[in-house]
Amino acid sequence: MTLQPILPWWLLVPAITATLVLLGWRVFLERRRGTRVEVRRAVLVLLLFAAALRPGVPGGSATAATADLNVFFVVDTTSSMVAEDYGNAGPRLDGIRRDMMGIAQELPGARFSLITFDDTAHVRMPLTTDTSALETITSILEPQVTAYAKGSSITAAREVLAERLAAARESHPERPRLVFYLGDGEQTSGKEPEPLKLGDGLVAGGAVLGYGTPGGGRMKENTGQESDGDAPYIQDSSGSATRDAVSVIDEGRLREIAAQLEVPYVHRAAGDPVSAMMLEANPGALERTTGDGRHSGRTELYWLFAAGAFGLGLAEAVGIVRQFRELQPASQRHAAPRSADVKEAAR
Repeated sequence: MTLQPILPWWLLVPAITATLVLLGWRVFLERRRGTRVEVRRAVLVLLLFAAALRPGVPGGSATAATADLNVFFVVDTTSSMVAEDYGNAGPRLDGIRRDMMGIAQELPGARFSLITFDDTAHVRMPLTTDTSALETITSILEPQVTAYAKGSSITAAREVLAERLAAARESHPERPRLVFYLGDGEQTSGKEPEPLKLGDGLVAGGAVLGYGTPGGGRMKENTGQESDGDAPYIQDSSGSATRDAVSVIDEGRLREIAAQLEVPYVHRAAGDPVSAMMLEANPGALERTTGDGRHSGRTELYWLFAAGAFGLGLAEAVGIVRQFRELQPASQRHAAPRSADVKEAAR
């Protein structure tokens, strides 16, 4: 038998302990007047806690499409991600937006989190099954304001990602964790990127997705204003003459990140189907699928305890209603003499 509690152990264990102590004390205090009611309530609470532990036994199967997954998107939002070399001179962010929502459609029922990075990393969305929230935040993804850009590292999200993965494993160790890194591999910091090596077992699958071309593309400035469609291009003044800066993909760097995460590297271009990419990415969490598209699961037993708690709770509710009805006539009997007394006094 295995347990998959609905709350983290550090929160569940103190709650169970405190409740058991309180129930034991109540039973002890009521021992002289009969403990049947208190014992019934104690059993009800114990059944609820047993259901909260989600006991189960190995066996059964579940569809891979609804697999219980935690999916982390790590997205490069530096200025280079608006380089105009995706599809018909579109920005690379267009491809990222399309692929993120495509992955979400391929993994219905999963929990998604979004981490972006430029100079620093930010958790834009914690783990949630709300794909509409993911769609909203994906649609408004913008690169860093150009004036604030000071050079960035392609592994700037290393610490934040490691923390989020560790927290997810601690709270729900049974849920495989997938990481999809989306970027162009361009290192603009003067230092070498720190290795994106995470703890053993933190990453079960995913992929590094690369955007851009060897020829590169120009980048429009992000001024933070709504009229950025007419913004000028970022300038490169490193040479003898100022010219439009060009960003090119660095697939060598991206392959290094893929090797560090132990996931495949996949280059993405406009029109590439997401489903084919998912097969190439081969998320490790779905490797247990069988020939009929299902994967090994577990038989849940929590409902047995929940049903018992429901039965006892129903009996408790009936008892409360019965007591209320017994009290109602008594109050009416007390009200009648008072009315008679008032009338007698009036005479």
